[in-house]
Amino acid sequence: MPETPPSTELREEMRGPVMWLTIDREERRNAISPAVLAGLGDAIARANSDNAVRAVVITGAGTRAFCAGADLHSGSSFKFDYAAPYQGFANLFRQARQSTVPLIARVNGACMAGGMGLMAMCDMAVAGSQAVFGLPEVKVGLFPAQVLSVLGGLLPRRVLAEMCITGEPIDAAQALELNLVNRVSDDVDESVDWLLGRMLDKSPAAIRRGLYTMKKIEAMAFEESMAFTESQIGLFALTEDAAEGQLAFREKRKPQWSGR
Repeated sequence: MPETPPSTELREEMRGPVMWLTIDREERRNAISPAVLAGLGDAIARANSDNAVRAVVITGAGTRAFCAGADLHSGSSFKFDYAAPYQGFANLFRQARQSTVPLIARVNGACMAGGMGLMAMCDMAVAGSQAVFGLPEVKVGLFPAQVLSVLGGLLPRRVLAEMCITGEPIDAAQALELNLVNRVSDDVDESVDWLLGRMLDKSPAAIRRGLYTMKKIEAMAFEESMAFTESQIGLFALTEDAAEGQLAFREKRKPQWSGR
């Protein structure tokens, strides 16, 4: 995949098979702008159409903030075309839910408000030990409405209610204890490398179809879920990666994945 020319607000870079997306608005604590929103959606769409992309890492520039959420300085962050049923931020969450390329949040600092949504829409997240997580919308007369749709399944109900209603943050150690993130370390890049290292040697086909299956059954009742997954396992077994993986196991060697 050719590297996209850098934009002023969202940097895109391919590091091997991993697409890195960096919100580059450090002076605004990497707050979300229309350009950032559009850039994230476009990049995730391209990643999902290119089998060479194995993962997408989303992060913020600098060390102060991952993403502070909506840009309150603009004065127009919550002004929509109310005749349009679907809105941009919600559409990004829909797109993330459909992604079969793993999305990884690299939380390098403050993760606030809509930034919590960006983190929560990702399949996995790692954080620096200095990171903080919060939903401070009530402090400016708002509420994290759209964010609840992606965050609600990650936090215990009472913890989520406290964070929404008080607007007070939690630190990285608490986030790890609550399973909001997969790993916390002083060096957040070490955690990204750790996670990618455990993933990139696995079957690309299994991961893509597996994410599809995981996401599809989340809203299903038990019997519906069982009917769906019992048909999916047969499709897993028909892939080239499944044949190669089982052959490599029998031959006691590392598999050579085709991703098909």
